[in-house]
Amino acid sequence: MVFWKCEDSLATPLPYSSFTSSSVYARGYGAGYAKLNRKQGAGGWSPLDTDRYQWLQVDLGSRKQVVSIVTQGRYSSSDWTSKYRLLYSDTQKNWRPYLQDGNIWTFEGNVNSEGVVRHELQHAILARYIRFIPLDWSREGRIGVRLELYGCSYWADVISFDGQGVISYRFRSKKMKIVKDVISLKFRTTARDGVLLHGEGQQGDYISLELRRARLQLSINLGSNQYGSIQGHTSVISGSLLDDDHWHSVVIERYRRNVNFTLDHHTQQFRTNGEFDHLDLDYEISFGGLPVSAKPSSGGRENFVGCMEGITYNGDNITNLVRRKKVDTSSFRNLTFSCTESNSSPVFFNSTSFLRLPGQSDSDTLSVSLSFRTWNPNGLLMFTALADGWVEVGLTEGKVTVYMNVTQRKNTRIDISSGSGLNDGQWHSVHLNALENYAMLTVDGDEASTVRTAIPIQIQTGGTYYFGGYFMHTNTRSSQRSFQGCMQMIHIDDHLVDLRAVEQGHIGTFENVSLDMCAIIDRCVPNHCEHTGRCSQTWDTFSCNCSGTGYTGATCHTSMYQQSCEEYKHQGKNSGSYWIDPDGSGSIAPFRVNCDMTEDNVWTTLKNNLSPQTSVTNGVPFTWWVGRANERHSYWGGSGPGIQKCSCGIEHNCTDPKHYCNCDADLRTWKEDAGLLVYKDHLPVRQVVVGDTSRAGSEAKVTIGPLKCLGDRNYWNAASFTSPASYLHFPSFRGETSTDISFYFKTSSTHGVFLENLGTTDFLHIELRGGSVILFSFDVGSERVELSVRSPVPLNNDQWHRVEAEKNIKEAVLQLNGQYREFRPSPPQGHTRLEFYSELYVGASSGQRGFLGCMRALKINGATFDLEERAKVTPGVNPGCQGHCSSYGMHCRNGGKCVEQYNGYSCDCSLTAYDGPYCTDDVGGYFETGTLVRYDFLPEVGPFALREVNSLSGVSVPSEANLTQEELVFSFSTSSTPSILVYISSRTQDYLAVVLRHNGTLQVRYSLGGLIEPYTIDVDHRNMANGQPHSVNITRNLREIRLQLDHYPVSTYTLPETSDTQFNLVKSIFLGKVFETGQIDPIIIERYNTPGFVGCLSRVQFNSVAPLKAALRSGLSTPVSTHGILVPSNCGASPLTISPMASASDPWHIEAAGAVFPFNEDKASDGGVDRNSAIIGGIISMVIFTVLCIMVFVIRHMFRHKGSYHTNEAKGAESADCADAAIIVNDPAFTETIDESKKEWFI
Repeated sequence: MVFWKCEDSLATPLPYSSFTSSSVYARGYGAGYAKLNRKQGAGGWSPLDTDRYQWLQVDLGSRKQVVSIVTQGRYSSSDWTSKYRLLYSDTQKNWRPYLQDGNIWTFEGNVNSEGVVRHELQHAILARYIRFIPLDWSREGRIGVRLELYGCSYWADVISFDGQGVISYRFRSKKMKIVKDVISLKFRTTARDGVLLHGEGQQGDYISLELRRARLQLSINLGSNQYGSIQGHTSVISGSLLDDDHWHSVVIERYRRNVNFTLDHHTQQFRTNGEFDHLDLDYEISFGGLPVSAKPSSGGRENFVGCMEGITYNGDNITNLVRRKKVDTSSFRNLTFSCTESNSSPVFFNSTSFLRLPGQSDSDTLSVSLSFRTWNPNGLLMFTALADGWVEVGLTEGKVTVYMNVTQRKNTRIDISSGSGLNDGQWHSVHLNALENYAMLTVDGDEASTVRTAIPIQIQTGGTYYFGGYFMHTNTRSSQRSFQGCMQMIHIDDHLVDLRAVEQGHIGTFENVSLDMCAIIDRCVPNHCEHTGRCSQTWDTFSCNCSGTGYTGATCHTSMYQQSCEEYKHQGKNSGSYWIDPDGSGSIAPFRVNCDMTEDNVWTTLKNNLSPQTSVTNGVPFTWWVGRANERHSYWGGSGPGIQKCSCGIEHNCTDPKHYCNCDADLRTWKEDAGLLVYKDHLPVRQVVVGDTSRAGSEAKVTIGPLKCLGDRNYWNAASFTSPASYLHFPSFRGETSTDISFYFKTSSTHGVFLENLGTTDFLHIELRGGSVILFSFDVGSERVELSVRSPVPLNNDQWHRVEAEKNIKEAVLQLNGQYREFRPSPPQGHTRLEFYSELYVGASSGQRGFLGCMRALKINGATFDLEERAKVTPGVNPGCQGHCSSYGMHCRNGGKCVEQYNGYSCDCSLTAYDGPYCTDDVGGYFETGTLVRYDFLPEVGPFALREVNSLSGVSVPSEANLTQEELVFSFSTSSTPSILVYISSRTQDYLAVVLRHNGTLQVRYSLGGLIEPYTIDVDHRNMANGQPHSVNITRNLREIRLQLDHYPVSTYTLPETSDTQFNLVKSIFLGKVFETGQIDPIIIERYNTPGFVGCLSRVQFNSVAPLKAALRSGLSTPVSTHGILVPSNCGASPLTISPMASASDPWHIEAAGAVFPFNEDKASDGGVDRNSAIIGGIISMVIFTVLCIMVFVIRHMFRHKGSYHTNEAKGAESADCADAAIIVNDPAFTETIDESKKEWFI
């Protein structure tokens, strides 16, 4: 196979006369000597003046395809060009600058006279003339250059369209049913509207490509059903400023409903609406306008005016067929195969430009007109001094304004304005006439909207006109900003200005003006504002409005929300409704879920948009549902893939044993099939189709429950780097113009490279320096950008820290822990889409010191990198990470112990009186009359106090002990007295009792021996039997007793010197009532034990024992017993919760007062349920977690039939002995699925 390369030398073979220039320094320095490696003459070209007005032009003789340029300095000299630009044209008029990455590109040139610098053009130039524009040069010498252009020949048939002629390409058959299309053409025009191609069929199919306001619109309809003609219509717009009289290339590729629409190397991919795949066209397809046979409804659209070349339609070269007269061109008045030259000569102004032109002086009539295009809302269009005063025409907030100042009448000022939104980049015309005693302003030729105003005196022109700016130092200097944009068709005194004569210096003068060129750039096409952000622009830059998108940043790239409920939990937030964005900066929009954080694991619940018990009607003979990959599934809740049964079919209890679903029984009564769908790879349910319901009396209803996901594996996906030389490597990835990276890390090391990419052209690097600095560096073109953030606290403290880095076309941002941020504007050029040719290294691979520690949740451009899986096969790196408690252990409250887990952590509440994920949930119970809870300590088995003995169940049970200090904490509420709250007995006569006396006051009784009567503490100042919750904390250390009630200050008491300090052989704890053998203080029994405590007790804890919790948690094997009725309750005690901020001020919390997420929910639901379709489905707007999760859907559908109903059964199901056997026969892998479904998945 022979490959043809476009690498011919284009400049060197040309004659001397093909090179021209703005000027020549001297003989021997002519343009014709500017050939690469040549030494003739003075060894290259040098202009007379060394400034930015110089140029070197190469005439290639005909249109060529230029793919690269090579430059040298002038031979053996100090003259070279260090920066330059390229212009190109077919006609030596209307020059176009070479653009790259949406900017006028500046090439890096030479640094000496002999070195060769080559640049491959990102996009080939098709032109006859090339202009080389020096921008910077040698500081030791002057401008000097030798160059070569590489490329190849280019030829194509060109056809000129005058607005009348239309090419009609007739098909070989009357009707064409096409599944695949490839259409390509190039066009050039100065008209902003016109039809480029059109084809249609009698069934309503059509394809149309047309210019609308200088943008290209492709419209396709592959067919619509009987319910609405607009269903199949699809329209896509691309490009901007296409009326610039330059060539633009278009390629349309369609296969069925998938379309690639490419305009000037920018491709949009989309899928057509509707359900049909074929484009049905009748008779013909036309180019340049609508065919004569077009339907009347297609009228009102203008034909194309301009040139086309290279028209191909599905392999047929239309332009060649036209030249050979094989195609109908009868509508052309004069068919020509060349492109006529435009009469317009644009002028390009920057912020320091002006053009000064002469006009008639001392005339009583002023007439000026011009056309302009710009993005700036303000700017000076024209200024002229009068004999007495001045006239100024400018743009003010997008309107054309005229200011006339007449000094003869005491500075009489006249203001008129017209138009609006004229800074839209389109060409707009302005015409100002002032004569006799009035002035007229007309915008865009709209005579009906002409603005007239009276002039108090006769004007007298000054004869000099300034366009674009006015920089003369006079008292009449304009206050307007300079104009940035393009002008053409400048008329003074009704005469068109000859700009070629201006360029040659015959008339007028100019400064920093580019003649024969309009270098306007639409910075919003393509739109760099992501996620439907709205783009606006000025001449120099663009900005994005991200409101209502759910994203933020300069290009709306960064999500405002966390990736999952798991992440919200570890920010200390409580259960509730939140917006989450699992793929971050990815394409899936944020959506609202309910987060349940009451357990150790976090559950995420997403509701669908289908109402319960939705009635459905259809004529399809079977029923199925559509899952994740748009595949049909015929198994139902309680069943699994390949079984095609309902749960009753597996359990052998269906209404009709002949069928495997209740709804197949064909009865006149309602029957239902319900159950859970747990096969993760098929979820979520996107659509449910219920068939066989179209007969009279046949009816079905369907209910789809919420999607439930457990945890977030991505959030805890971690790896441990055990050596500074260890690293993980991943395949190269392609970045976009925006790239974001985020991860968590913890380390005890002061230095280390987190990740880097060593591409051949691109570089990206993030590292830790000095234990407190994060450094982010990357390449943009030839420039390296570096950002750093310094933390006020050490980062090598073995705690988790988060790094977020982003670069886009506008800025680069580095953020640490969501608080410390560094920002830097991006360089103006060099933003190609990142091509990473090497692998991405997590850690260091280039001899630097790699990261030492743990890293988790690594995301790049919304995609999670699986550190754990890669670590399993990489030496020096271990999957997972320990030590989460150092960062999150403070969330375990009330004595709860943080327990490390492989992925994450949990709070052990077993030694507390609390429950819940953070040990903050009260455990309490309501005591009826006579109810008591008894907790017994095991007999002492050793000499050590506070000894614990392991029971057979593995639960540690404290043994009897001699205590010199103890702590008793509990809460209660009651309205009845007297009663015993807590009584702690011993095998001796020692005891501790807390009772309520008859008057509702609290009494604490200590009997430790040595005293005739127990030591009592009476709290007489308040009645605590008032039905309100109260808390009690009693702490003893030897003789000192500290008592705190509710939130009152602590009171301190001291046991008498004669009292013993040891609580001997603690035996039992009684709550609510005492039922004890042996000798008991008779006062306790007589005064407080009958009828017993009635009310609520909670949070009961004696040292490390929680007796009430043990009684209420039946799963705990502890020596506790309950007599009477005990109802679980938290007794109204104030729960201890983790609340970093109030929900009212929490922007993440949906119920926050005044916190409204601006995301448009109406848009999110568009296209959800197709009410015109016979299929009624529940479409779930849901991102698919690319992580391991268990998803639960409840599907309930009920039928009532008159006729028979069929369900496709699994092959082999009839012969299977049981449901499990049927599963194995049809899907051997499903055994694993059933096993997995029984597990709790933490993802």
